[in-house]
Amino acid sequence: MATSSGTRPASHALDRCGARATRFLLVTSDGVRTTVIVITWRGRAHIDACLDALAAQTRPHRTLVVDNASDDGTAELLVAHPGVGVLRLPRNRGYAGGLAAALPHVTTPFVAWLNDDAAPAPDWLEVAEGNLARNPNAAAATSVLRTPDGDVQSTGVRLTVDGHGADATGNGAVFGFCGGAALLRTDVLREVGGVPAEFFCYYEDTDTAWRLRLAGFDVVRTEATATHLHGASTRPGSALFHRWNERNRVITLLRCAPAGVAVRELARFAALTALLPWRDLPDRPPNLRAVLRLRVLVEVAFRLPAALRARRLVRRAATVPRRAVWEAWAGR
Repeated sequence: MATSSGTRPASHALDRCGARATRFLLVTSDGVRTTVIVITWRGRAHIDACLDALAAQTRPHRTLVVDNASDDGTAELLVAHPGVGVLRLPRNRGYAGGLAAALPHVTTPFVAWLNDDAAPAPDWLEVAEGNLARNPNAAAATSVLRTPDGDVQSTGVRLTVDGHGADATGNGAVFGFCGGAALLRTDVLREVGGVPAEFFCYYEDTDTAWRLRLAGFDVVRTEATATHLHGASTRPGSALFHRWNERNRVITLLRCAPAGVAVRELARFAALTALLPWRDLPDRPPNLRAVLRLRVLVEVAFRLPAALRARRLVRRAATVPRRAVWEAWAGR
């Protein structure tokens, strides 16, 4: 079951999709539609479960593991999975950088993103592929991520009123997909600019979903399920987590949001940073520490020219106004 919500006029959507529908359903000569990209860094303790779950899928696929220069024996462990392709990078390029490095090697019509600490259910690909095949205007399909205890961790990504990409956990339509387990149309991903490698980690999924929405495509919520350990390679709540998270949120806004929203949120971030040294906040979390926020502002300033160049490229690919996407999804 899937729901979708488009913001583009129906006639335009039908014209564009009619030209693409046949190409979307192509398969490789061996009947494979999907390449699953698994990004790992020091994943020896948990990647076996991920690869075993992929081996048990009911739908044929290719698996490509991107090893971000692991030094814990992960490379040696991967040899025990002979049907798995491995792209070993000379340095750790993060989740976003690993996906970007793998994308040129994908020759299938669909590409899946999968964390190395996620173990998909046997019908995960079957359900996700089926949803995209039935929805020619959809460019990405979400997964239901569950904790090992069975609690729902994410059904996709929602967009908050201040431009945060947050996990959705309900049954309704979602703005975007969680990059921990998702399926995308390869050609559309390339057309909207691929994966923002410079993000390193976090918000690469929200940024990509936003660009898909601006280009007039939908993201469908599906019942494709995976069990996710969450944070096996990174530490949510750590200073590094907050630094990447805050920086990439602002850059995503600069790339994708209406100009007024992007400027407003950047100004709010800077204003709160300036006020923090004068406020008594006991046990303040890392994202409310002035030093971390100043570093984020420096990194955003350094990346601003590239973000503005990306903004122009996003505009060229867009068929839906930025304001229309924002009003349709922010705070929903």
